[in-house]
Amino acid sequence: MTFRFIHSSDLHLGRRFGNIPQPPDGNIRGRLMEARHNSIVRLAETARSRGAGHVLLAGDTFDTPTPSQSVLRQSLSAMGAADDVHWWILPGNHDNLQDAEPLWETIGREAPANVHAVTDPAPINLEPVVSLLPSPVSYRSAGRDLTDNLASMPSADGALRIGLAHGGVVDFTDGRANIPPDRDRSARLDYLALGDWHGRTAITPRTHYSGSPEQDRFKHGRRGVCLVVTIDGPGAIPLVEEVETGNFLWAQSELPLLAESNAADALEAMLPQNNRRDLLMRIRATGWSSLSGQSELKRTANRLGPEFAHFELDTAQLSTIYETADLDEIDKAGALRLAANELMEAAKSDALSSDDRSVAAAALSRLYAYVKETDQ
Repeated sequence: MTFRFIHSSDLHLGRRFGNIPQPPDGNIRGRLMEARHNSIVRLAETARSRGAGHVLLAGDTFDTPTPSQSVLRQSLSAMGAADDVHWWILPGNHDNLQDAEPLWETIGREAPANVHAVTDPAPINLEPVVSLLPSPVSYRSAGRDLTDNLASMPSADGALRIGLAHGGVVDFTDGRANIPPDRDRSARLDYLALGDWHGRTAITPRTHYSGSPEQDRFKHGRRGVCLVVTIDGPGAIPLVEEVETGNFLWAQSELPLLAESNAADALEAMLPQNNRRDLLMRIRATGWSSLSGQSELKRTANRLGPEFAHFELDTAQLSTIYETADLDEIDKAGALRLAANELMEAAKSDALSSDDRSVAAAALSRLYAYVKETDQ
């Protein structure tokens, strides 16, 4: 007997992306929200193309306990439209049973027939010889291992035992880490589908985080994926295939600069040439650059940034080389030159705090940029 299914988690439908600045002439937040909704379609397409009849969502399907009616209805409608696939939705910490009680009551009462709210920690027969053993999250911060009852959950003789849970593994994540890394062994699981960690990670051959199908942070360095899991029978090691589902790539890179570097050219050379519209980019410049080099670097970033879905240039760790020629461009004499000299001395002074030196350096850089813009 071979059983194949899709493992995904952390769709966070309805997330508003308030941490991403909204440009006056764009709608990146709306695009990101739409991409999260479209992950439902991509999961359904993957299920069909791989011959999988079930999609297991391991928690945090919704970003809040109270998603808007449009987010909820449109999500259920999209899942219902894929009526050849069964969707099994587990409460996570963001949409936990206590805070989201009305949400789960609505899903249980009004969801399409192929969409199932997995709200009870009790076995579910996906197929006659396949048992789903769920551990729904009752409270946002449960503070304990919710999978500790999986070992005692019954299943039919000869049936596959598939666990579905949301949370951290003890030697893997942060303060919410409560799930033992050997839970698959102690609960006799053929597979443990986990959610909570947004990046794709394998804990053991039988225990996996699928990660979010659409990424939402500068952390994991790749587009979101789902997992196509094939198990040939009880005791068999699962075959786990990663299928890319993400539209947006959140990428961050370091731009190390030397005194002799042309900062603007270095930035332009490191940027990807394709699919910029679907790329959120964060660049951290380090090393050394002159005032003129930093000005050209920021001008290049401002010119190229609009080609990306989102673009950030962080120069907080970029040290300044103070050259007489740069100060001469501000003013060869007079009040502006005196101000520039004072700011340069303050930026280099060991008698000032690091914060005060940074403020002085930033002020000098702004003065230089202002003068150059005025000259143009």
